[in-house]
Amino acid sequence: MTDELKLITAEKLTAIVGKDRVLTDEPMSEHTTFKIGGNAKILVQISSEDEIVEIIRLLRDNNVDYYIIGNGSNLLVSDNGYDGVIIELLDGYSDIELLDADELETKCSDKDEYVYVKALAGTRMLKIGKFMAEKSLEGFECLGGIPGTVGGAVVMNAGAYGGNISDVLLYARVITKEGNILRLNAEELELGYRTSNIEKNGYIISSVVLKMKKGNSEEIKERISDYTQRRTGKQPLEYPSAGSTFKRPEGHFAGQLIDEAGLRGYKSGGAQISVKHAGFVINTGDATAEDVINVITHAQEEVFKRNNIRLETEVKRLGF
Repeated sequence: MTDELKLITAEKLTAIVGKDRVLTDEPMSEHTTFKIGGNAKILVQISSEDEIVEIIRLLRDNNVDYYIIGNGSNLLVSDNGYDGVIIELLDGYSDIELLDADELETKCSDKDEYVYVKALAGTRMLKIGKFMAEKSLEGFECLGGIPGTVGGAVVMNAGAYGGNISDVLLYARVITKEGNILRLNAEELELGYRTSNIEKNGYIISSVVLKMKKGNSEEIKERISDYTQRRTGKQPLEYPSAGSTFKRPEGHFAGQLIDEAGLRGYKSGGAQISVKHAGFVINTGDATAEDVINVITHAQEEVFKRNNIRLETEVKRLGF
C-alpha cells in the first residue's frame, strides 16, 4: 500500500467510524496473544454490523487488502507487518443476550427444548462462558476457556476437551466480500475439525446464535472449575502464545509426538517449545515471528523423520 493510498483509506475509514478507532502503522504485537508482529498499515476497530458492511464495500471498491481479527489468539503476524487494513472485531463489537424462540431467524423443529443465546462476533469466549454459568445453561463449560472471540471460534470450529463450538451453534450471520448479509445454519458452514468454509468463501462472522439447555447450576460450576484447573495445570498460560500450535494428527497427540522426539524445551531465539506442554510454542519474552517459524518447522521435520507424520499448524500466518 502506497503512502498516498494509506492516507486516503485512513481518511475514508475515519469518516465511517471516527478518528479514535482508525490506527495507522499499528504494531500487531499489541493485538495478538503471541505479542509478536510488525506494523499494520491501518487497523480499524468496529462497533456495529453496518460499519463492517460499509468498510468492506469501501475496501473492495478501492482494491485494498484486509484481514479480520478478534482477540488475535490464533495468529502469527510477520515481523514485516501487514500491508493492508486490519479489521478488529473485539470489545467494541461485543454483546450477549437471550433470544425468545420467536426471534430466531431460522425454523427450528425442536425450538422449545433449548434456550437461545445471541453473541456478537467480537464477544470473548470467556465472557460467554461466564454468561452461560450465570444463566445455568450447560454445554459451554469446555469452551469458555478458549482464548479468543466467538467469531474466531466459529471460523476454525474451535474446541477443547472433546467439545467444539459446532456442538452448540444454531446459525451465524455472515457478511460476504460483496458486503451482503447472509444467515447460515451450522451445517451450511461446513464445520469440521478446526475448519469451516468461512475463510474460503471470504465471509466475516457478524453474530452467532447458540442453542443451549438448562442445567444444574452447581454441576456447571464444578465442570468449569475442573476445566480451569486442567488448563492452568497443563498449559503454559504464563507465557504469550497462540494457543495450541498444531492440529491433532488422527490417532495421535501433537504434543506427545513432539515430546517423544526430544523437543520439549527446544528453543530458537525467543521462541520455545513449552516445557510444560510440548504442543505449545511460546514467546519467552523477545521472540520474533521468524523465531516461531523456525521452532515450528524444526518440530515438523523431526516428527516427520521419526514418525512419518506431518504436523499441521492451527496457527494462522499473516503478512508472510
